[in-house]
Amino acid sequence: MLNALEVFTTVVVGVMVGVEFSVAFVMNRIFNALPEDSGQLGRAHGGRMLGAVMPVWYITSLVLVAVWAVAGRHHPGTGLVVTAGALLLLSVLMSILLLVPINNRGKTWTPDNRPADWKQQMNRWDRYHYVRVAVIIAAFTLLVTALT
Repeated sequence: MLNALEVFTTVVVGVMVGVEFSVAFVMNRIFNALPEDSGQLGRAHGGRMLGAVMPVWYITSLVLVAVWAVAGRHHPGTGLVVTAGALLLLSVLMSILLLVPINNRGKTWTPDNRPADWKQQMNRWDRYHYVRVAVIIAAFTLLVTALT
């Protein structure tokens, strides 16, 4: 049963990492290359869509890792799982404190109501997001390592 939990948790976290990596290095670059207001509208829609899904995914990932750490506390690799959990907790805190406030503003913007500094705010969100992606990639790497 522990093996199934380990694999399931690793897959859930891995897919989350893939989505966030794609946002950082594929979707946002596509949005930035679109003409006129299309990129800003795309980011706003993405913020609404992913803003509804990702909090559940992050918290579920963190809970699964915590359950794995407790259930496997006597197994080798538990330290890696605990460290991965700490990194996922850091990613949740980063999200709440840094990224969500910007996202909550950006998802309501249209070409008619966006602030003059909207591009700077999106660039700040991108920078924070790159760091968050690095953090969750590190957590995922630790989970994969703990499987072996």
